[in-house]
Amino acid sequence: MGRYDNLDGKIIVGKGIVYDSLLLPYIEPTDSDILIVTEEEDRLDLLANKYYGDQTKWWIIATANNINDATFYVESGIQLRIPMDTNKILNDLQNINK
Repeated sequence: MGRYDNLDGKIIVGKGIVYDSLLLPYIEPTDSDILIVTEEEDRLDLLANKYYGDQTKWWIIATANNINDATFYVESGIQLRIPMDTNKILNDLQNINK
């Protein structure tokens, strides 16, 4: 499931597809989370592909770590939490965006 799968897109001439806002769930820390220290050239989409097998789930790592900037790159040497209970997170996402 991609980040925009539950949203209705509107085609606006000259702008492409525009989506309504998406509410993201709070991702509570759990014992199953993995903690990593980032390395040079780490990106959220590549980390999502490595840990989830799906690069479109990058937003889970970003949300869990309060990363709100517009780039996929993350600074090297910082600790990131990789939530592993993606089924619960995706269910929470669907429930708050009904």
